[in-house]
Amino acid sequence: MATLYKFPLKMHIGAPDAAIVKVGQEVKRGECIAEPTGLGARIHTSVSGKVTDITDTEIVIEAYDTQSEDYVKIKECDSIIDSIYEAGIIGAGGAGFPTHVKIKANIPDGYIIANCVECEPVLRHNIELLEKNPGIVIRGIEYAMKATGAPKGYIGIKAKNKKAVASLKDALKGRTDIEVSELKNLYPMGEERALINGIFGKWLEPNQLPLEAKCVVMNGETLANITRAVEDRKPVIDKDITVAGKLKSGKDSHVFFQVPVGTSIKSLVEKAGGIKGEYGELVVGGPYTGKSEELEKAMVTKTSGGAIVTIPLPEYKGKMGLLVCACGANEARLRDIANKMGSDVVSVVNCKNIVENKGVAKCKTPGE
Repeated sequence: MATLYKFPLKMHIGAPDAAIVKVGQEVKRGECIAEPTGLGARIHTSVSGKVTDITDTEIVIEAYDTQSEDYVKIKECDSIIDSIYEAGIIGAGGAGFPTHVKIKANIPDGYIIANCVECEPVLRHNIELLEKNPGIVIRGIEYAMKATGAPKGYIGIKAKNKKAVASLKDALKGRTDIEVSELKNLYPMGEERALINGIFGKWLEPNQLPLEAKCVVMNGETLANITRAVEDRKPVIDKDITVAGKLKSGKDSHVFFQVPVGTSIKSLVEKAGGIKGEYGELVVGGPYTGKSEELEKAMVTKTSGGAIVTIPLPEYKGKMGLLVCACGANEARLRDIANKMGSDVVSVVNCKNIVENKGVAKCKTPGE
């Protein structure tokens, strides 16, 4: 049976990309298949095969039976920013903001912050990467510092991740331009303003961006992708992901490194041991901010952080009130859960720390 890989045309903040391939066209792993039409990032195929369908929302490729880890390299570039654009790098932590736009900042007296907090429970692929290969993230920080002119870098990581902290400090021994900042074990320490406060002891207002603190914040995997683009001319065609939950293999998280984008999440769940008995939802992302997706349809994208199989949702056929928090599930997600429980939502209240910023709920002081 043919294996299909699906590539959403919108894996990033901004407008959907436009396909630059045609149905029936043969493509090679690493080849660009879609270009941005505005704010966005290039999309490359993670497999060699034939394009079988193109819709307004995705490109479908039937993979050849035999695959290789080799890939079509991005063109040689004169600048780090150009390499990032050609590679289609976006925020791998979930937000998906195009990195080539973010890294255009000019901060000669500023900072690059590696967001290695991995604050969502259960997820641990970023931490395991730092344990095994801290250099690929550190070099990404160096390239980001060079591109932005920033003289200083910080790696924000929870102090509880002792093995990863030790690995980073060992790799940075004797250096003062990049420091490890050990942070509290609280949620949501990975929120940009919480991260900046944890490092510098300064709160930005909900409507302020990190640049107003002379900071550019990037996820650890994003920085690793910068290293791959600059050193190996590799586009973003693979993704690190954590699979966990109600599995036959137990409660431990399973980390899969460099999974081809477009891979079915069901296949990863099976590799992690398969689902144990009845289950409730497949949550793609983290437990707090992830989205419920259908097991048969979910696929790995550039921003997929986790795949979590939940227990069956308890039945509650009564009245329920919802407390909406900017740091966790939004109202739509909470209503979805309540509906699946058979509950009648009779009231919705916002957390007192929520403020609206351009139609988006923000927390005044996340984690406090």
